[in-house]
Amino acid sequence: LLFHGYCDLESASLPLHSSITLFLLSYTECTSFHVYLVSDHPESLQALSNMVPKSLDVSEVKRGEVPALVGACRLPAVLDAGGGFCRAGLAVVLRHIIQRTCQVQPGRTDVASLLGFKNTCLKACAEVSQWTRLCELGIPSAVEEHLRSPTEKHLQLPAAIFHLEQRLGEPVRVHNDDKIRRQKLQQQRNKSSPQSEDPNPGKREKTFPSEPEPQGPGAEALSAEPYGGVELSAALAKLSVDAAPLSSARERSDIRKVKTTELPALEHVFAEGLYFTLTDVVLLPCINQYLSSLQQHAPHALTFLPLLLRWYKRVQELPGVCRAAEDCGIALFSPEVSGSCSHQPKSPQTCEAEQEKSRASQEHFVGGPRPTLTKLQENGIEAIFSPHPCPSWTLHWESLPAAVNPTEGKMSDTRAMRKRQQLNNLIAMVTELAHPGHTIVDFCSGGGHVGIVLAHTLPECQVILIENKEESLVRAKDRSSQLGLKNIGFIQANLDYFTGAFQIGVALHACGVATDMVLDRCVQARAGFVISPCCYGFIQNTLKFSFPRSKKFAETLTYKEHMILCRFADQTAVQLPPERRLIGKRCMGLVDLDRGWAAETHGYSVRVMTMEPESCSPKNNMLVGVPADNDKIQL
Repeated sequence: LLFHGYCDLESASLPLHSSITLFLLSYTECTSFHVYLVSDHPESLQALSNMVPKSLDVSEVKRGEVPALVGACRLPAVLDAGGGFCRAGLAVVLRHIIQRTCQVQPGRTDVASLLGFKNTCLKACAEVSQWTRLCELGIPSAVEEHLRSPTEKHLQLPAAIFHLEQRLGEPVRVHNDDKIRRQKLQQQRNKSSPQSEDPNPGKREKTFPSEPEPQGPGAEALSAEPYGGVELSAALAKLSVDAAPLSSARERSDIRKVKTTELPALEHVFAEGLYFTLTDVVLLPCINQYLSSLQQHAPHALTFLPLLLRWYKRVQELPGVCRAAEDCGIALFSPEVSGSCSHQPKSPQTCEAEQEKSRASQEHFVGGPRPTLTKLQENGIEAIFSPHPCPSWTLHWESLPAAVNPTEGKMSDTRAMRKRQQLNNLIAMVTELAHPGHTIVDFCSGGGHVGIVLAHTLPECQVILIENKEESLVRAKDRSSQLGLKNIGFIQANLDYFTGAFQIGVALHACGVATDMVLDRCVQARAGFVISPCCYGFIQNTLKFSFPRSKKFAETLTYKEHMILCRFADQTAVQLPPERRLIGKRCMGLVDLDRGWAAETHGYSVRVMTMEPESCSPKNNMLVGVPADNDKIQL
């Protein structure tokens, strides 16, 4: 069951995320989903019938009538037939459509190739991948904002669009690109001196063909490009099932001797490089609307986007793209593509923002943590650890079903024992906060070690597991099925795509800024939290968060000094000398104190404590917080 977003009857349009989803369904010719248009207007489907592929089974559903898991997420979302497993967010849903198509039609290698090298295209979540964030959020948001006021500020290109134009001009890095780059060098030398003599006559080795004949669907159109070369040849070989692969013969000896750093760069054929991928499918409906608007309101602005225009023209020449676009009511047009690829200068604002971000991410750490610790101490800031309220509390693991035990995750006995000790701490604190009827969310749930135990031990509470990695969440669902749990749900999504109400948020070893994202989500929901942070060294400023988090820390430490704390907070491994581990523990406490103080400014009461026994994990801190105005959750 696929639910896609709320329509706008006034402009007779769908949200871009919905248009992209329907476009992929048409492109893949996938009919495995029943599609629901979520709307408050009963006539929506009829008004937008030309935008919905005729081959799909489509119904309307009111906003308030969607299933609970879907209602807790941003659309688009896919709900499995049983209703207990939801996939939400553009990239997650699109990848699932491709995987489902390949399951039903195993021979669709053209669809499988959309997921790119090692099936990683748009797999990294938007919180950690700038590229996923640009394609999934940045470009659609920029286009929708432009469409709301297409005649205003038309000379100032949106930062996301300009970023994409820049990316299309960057050198391409692909798997095994040395071979392709050497082939390109050989082609360049052949063209520059076609009559040159072989430097080693009599020892001439078989060489790559300079430009193989294009074959397969779309080959004729693409071969008419104003430029040719090995990039286009590689793209054609990938697109066509009949095309012969690039030759594996060795290059000439003079080509082999050229250093890798001196080889020519590869140019973009499609958005991610040489090959047509899911990214191109995502971008086409967005860029089509943006370029169409510019063509109508500011045609001269198109001259600032030569690479984007060339990409747009190239993508729509693929036969499946044109059919799918027509099926979804996407009106493609043929722009004039300039041979020149000169770029518009950056705006000062964009340049300054990027430079500041670059400076922040490239700061070097010099020296140890002692000057920073001394500075904090002089300002009256010391790590504060609250006593553990129930250090000896434990679940009766021996009496629990096998599927509840973390040994189900096929880990060693020693690690399983430590995992049980970690769970004892979190379950004890959640049990202290929870009441019948509460919804508990296990963020970054992984294989469900925390969430499954909670669902089993708190049957009167509803437990939701949220995880971006499908494989982990499927394992958790299988374990819960063995237990017959009815009070558990599963959502594969980025944290930002979960918008539902809940009373308690829990996370075991949320890496880096994931801890801050969970804290932020709990604060937004006015929910209590029990969080064990991890990977402090991965903490850094993001678009959403800046460090230090609290006012008092920010008045005392610079960003660089706070990052020194974070780096040394990771030095708590048992293999390190005891003195260094003590410093690491102190740094951990200070970083989490900063987080706790930031939450307290939103009306929370927060404790930082140590798990018992301390040996259960090198990252043994635990943040427990409740909103002061919530009389149903008390410390």
